[in-house]
Amino acid sequence: MENLWAPWRMRYIESVEDEKGCIFCDKPEEENDRENLILFRSDFSFIIMNKFPYNNGHLLIVPYRHEADFMNLSDDELKDINRLIKKSYSALGEALRPHGINIGVNLGRVAGAGIENHIHYHIVPRWDGDTNFMPVIGQTKVISQGLEETYDKLFSLLNES
Repeated sequence: MENLWAPWRMRYIESVEDEKGCIFCDKPEEENDRENLILFRSDFSFIIMNKFPYNNGHLLIVPYRHEADFMNLSDDELKDINRLIKKSYSALGEALRPHGINIGVNLGRVAGAGIENHIHYHIVPRWDGDTNFMPVIGQTKVISQGLEETYDKLFSLLNES
């Protein structure tokens, strides 16, 4: 069995605990999508890049409504989220050519949710050999492309007519 170690994420988890408000509620209210890494907006949810990614192209699909419980999502929200997952999957495949993609949601802190009070779905592109010794030994994660470059590639694909 291989392990995916992410010790650098602890800095992120600890920083989220110190923040006031909810980034998933606050960021969409602002007018600077590029700075906030928001790639696409739909009626019930939006696509945002993870600022502390596991891998290049790590996306989050987030409903606008502040909700922690999966069972409380409406049918319209679920349909919209799934539509954006499919749209993200397609854009990541075209832009980054991953060998595989993880799609999932962490429900609750013990399940790995860094932000547990606002449900969000993770889409993580994967490549052969993307787990290595650097995060474990060197406390360093190698991300092969800057957030801005990845944003530009995905933004154009996600916002085509």
